[in-house]
Amino acid sequence: MTLAQLINVLYNVVDRIYIGHIPHTSTEALTGIGLTLPVITIITAFANLFGMGGAPLFSIARGSGDEKKAEKIMANSFSMLLISGILLALLCFIFRRPLMYLFGASDVTYPYADAYLSIYLCGTLFVMVSLGMNNFINAQGFGVMGMLTVSIGAVLNLILDPIFIFVFHMGVRGAALATILSQFVSAVWVFRFLTGEKAVIRLPRTLARPQLSIVKDITGLGLSGFVMSITNGSVQIMCNAMLQRWGGDLYVGIMTVINSVREIITMPVNGLTSGAQPVMSFNYGAGEYRRVKAAIRFTSVACIIFSLAAWALLFFFPHFFIHLFNSEPELLEKGVPAMRLYFFGIFMMALQFAGQSTFVALGRSKQAVFFSLFRKVIIVIPLTIFLPAIGFGTDGVFLAEPVSNFIGGTASFVTMLLTVWPRLKETPTAKAPE
Repeated sequence: MTLAQLINVLYNVVDRIYIGHIPHTSTEALTGIGLTLPVITIITAFANLFGMGGAPLFSIARGSGDEKKAEKIMANSFSMLLISGILLALLCFIFRRPLMYLFGASDVTYPYADAYLSIYLCGTLFVMVSLGMNNFINAQGFGVMGMLTVSIGAVLNLILDPIFIFVFHMGVRGAALATILSQFVSAVWVFRFLTGEKAVIRLPRTLARPQLSIVKDITGLGLSGFVMSITNGSVQIMCNAMLQRWGGDLYVGIMTVINSVREIITMPVNGLTSGAQPVMSFNYGAGEYRRVKAAIRFTSVACIIFSLAAWALLFFFPHFFIHLFNSEPELLEKGVPAMRLYFFGIFMMALQFAGQSTFVALGRSKQAVFFSLFRKVIIVIPLTIFLPAIGFGTDGVFLAEPVSNFIGGTASFVTMLLTVWPRLKETPTAKAPE
């Protein structure tokens, strides 16, 4: 699952790598694509709401032996993914122009953002199905199959991108077209597997009518991933808007590069915590609390070690990561100090991921939602507005992230240790703690 999450990043990151090297307009085109990231993040948020929300409930039901309930949970998640996907695509397409300017577009960068987004939104349903329903493949223990779901699409995107962008001279439109075609293939793969004979619990071929009680439980548990993605999108919007104000298009382009690098280095951590959730949920439902604690311990240590290694690479080799996306001398000159500042202390974010994934896996949605809001809404967004205004300028925007990592990561992890860990000492035959 870790590899699957990392490969999944390639869908959009590969687009930015190729677009950032288009002759003569690379920086403007890259900045335009960066402006669409909040919309893509919002779509991901709804996929997380019904996919990541349904999968732990699905695993808990399987662990307790109620396969009929598990099937209903999966069917309801699928229905809600389709319904929300259609509504999202329509709303974002209708309001795309005011949204892009709200997100920090200028008259120079808007045409590139519009060209990409108009095509990308046509594939919203494919994104929702491939990303959301892949959770149910992993939740049934088919980690390799889940990895192949995103691998097929990512490899296809890697092949199609240069063909559409450079051979057919389609520019950013070609990047968007390559992405949605690749997501279509991934979505078909997911649907065929979940309705096929290899699945332990199959997805009904007929669309299930959403049941309010089940949808309520799914959204309650998926709210953590949803809020995290929505708040990430909100932070992207605020950062772009403030950087446009204090630094112009160049700094919005730098933030696009930084966001792309962050996706690459945090996806393995996301993958590890996502892979741990079905294990924790299943054993929690079965009353095997010793295994739940072992999963929490391993996940926490592994996330911290990996993020420390990633921090070292980013600090000593920032030029390499920036060159992946753009080779303009001015962007490189301003981007190196910005990247070092932004990623300082990123290892503390691992504690946030470890704590929140434990809350989600054990059905503690309120705590998970709170810490999603706490780090981004209560810390990052106010600092992003306040620090530039008191003299830090663009540095203030980049400084808000490490401050939030230290405060939010510590608060989430310590709270998990104080509230969840002590209650996992009960005997395996005891009733699962509420």
